[in-house]
Amino acid sequence: MAKALNRSLSDAKLAREDEFYTQLPDIERELRHHKKHFEGKVVYLNCDDPRVSNFFHYFSYNFEKLGLKKLIATCYKSQNADLWSQNDSEHAIYLEYAGDVNNNYSPDPEEVGIRPLNGDGDFRSAESIELLKQADIVVTNPPFSLFREYLRQLVEHDKKFLILANQNAITYRDVFLLLKENKIWLGYNNGQMEFKVPDYYEPRATRYWQDEDGQKWRSFGNMCWFTNLDISKRHEELILYRTYNTTDYPKYDNYDAIEVSKVVDIPIDYNDVMGVPLTFLDKYNPGQFEILGLSGTDYPTTKKYGKKERVVDGERMKSNTGTLGCVIRTDSFGAGTHFDVGYPVKGIYRRLFIRRKRPAS
Repeated sequence: MAKALNRSLSDAKLAREDEFYTQLPDIERELRHHKKHFEGKVVYLNCDDPRVSNFFHYFSYNFEKLGLKKLIATCYKSQNADLWSQNDSEHAIYLEYAGDVNNNYSPDPEEVGIRPLNGDGDFRSAESIELLKQADIVVTNPPFSLFREYLRQLVEHDKKFLILANQNAITYRDVFLLLKENKIWLGYNNGQMEFKVPDYYEPRATRYWQDEDGQKWRSFGNMCWFTNLDISKRHEELILYRTYNTTDYPKYDNYDAIEVSKVVDIPIDYNDVMGVPLTFLDKYNPGQFEILGLSGTDYPTTKKYGKKERVVDGERMKSNTGTLGCVIRTDSFGAGTHFDVGYPVKGIYRRLFIRRKRPAS
């Protein structure tokens, strides 16, 4: 079993590049909103080498301020071997820290006592799960390609958590269902983040650079904190001021909803179904709105198209399209991405379908 888990994680890493090392300022900006949740709690960092992890640095330095009971960190065997060339033993490692008499003290992990695990430290291993059972709250940046499986484990073990992932995770069926049912939500600081990456990562044309020390970096403009820790932000009402009209808010050709291209433009006087960008979740208040579904999933369409052809800026593409997302009927094949379904329709980015919970006053 351990060999299978090791192979699975290694294959995912090679195929999708899973190692992104979160910067301390990003951790501090988010965690300052969650401090009330940590008093008397055991925090588990189950994707973090304590010798280099900024998550470990934050929680060990603020151990007394937060009133933590215990801090546990585990590291997958080859994770830091690729980047830091420190963990070249046959074992993964873990560390348990119960605080120090000095406030504002970030301990040397080697002095605290790093111990070997019997297996590879995969979060799905029996050893890691036993440590998970001790935890009250899990905080980390898990492997992107394994996010669904990682989140599923936390939910199955009924753990509180604050974890990082790409915004694309919102569209995963099982993740979206948890968001829709208000079992998880987004944290405070979502959007642009920069990460250190290992030396073996290939250069990219965009969002990639090397600093003066040769350290490789990648950035993303769509990172999200996912959590089930209650936060005041999700109880703040979104201020609405636009009024509905048929010109600015056209109906979709294939969904019974109107198009709202920007969250700030949600109309104050419309109480039926609206399609909004995924960034709506950053402002979502479950007392103000309800989430009904996501385009391109099992949310019902009002129309099924037969033959369809992609048209970009008036030019017909050679290949036909597959499933369409939200589209709006237009007068001609103008600028942007259109589809010919017997008449021109314009493609729209993926949309959340929402409805106000209370009539507009």
